[in-house]
Amino acid sequence: MWSIILVALFTGFAPARAAADDNIRVEVDYARVIKLDQPVSKVIIGNADIADAAVADSKTIILTGKSFGTTNIVILDEQGQALVDERVLVSLESYNTLQVYRQTEREVLSCTPACQPLIEE
Repeated sequence: MWSIILVALFTGFAPARAAADDNIRVEVDYARVIKLDQPVSKVIIGNADIADAAVADSKTIILTGKSFGTTNIVILDEQGQALVDERVLVSLESYNTLQVYRQTEREVLSCTPACQPLIEE
C-alpha cells in the first residue's frame, strides 16, 4: 500500500521538476555555450545587467552571467522568427559563497579560498 502512495506522490511532482529544468542556468561570471541548428540574426537579452550574450558564429551564442537574478533570452532567425525564447536564471556559485543575513540586510561572501565580501556592481 505504501508503494502506491509513494508512486502517486512522486508522479504528482514530476511535471513541476520538468518545467523548472526548461530554464537556461548560468552562474555569475561564467559563460555557457548555446548551439543552434539554424543561423541567428538577432539576440535579445531582457535585462543586460543580469546576463550578456555574444554571437560567436552564425549558429553559436555565448551567454554570460553578470549578476544574480532572472531575465530572458530571445534569439531570432533571419525571418524574425524566434528560435529560442527562454528564461535565464543567473545564480552565484552556491558551493563557493556564503550569505549572511542581519535583520533585513544580506551580505554575500565569496569563499575562494578565504571568505571576502562579493563586490556587486
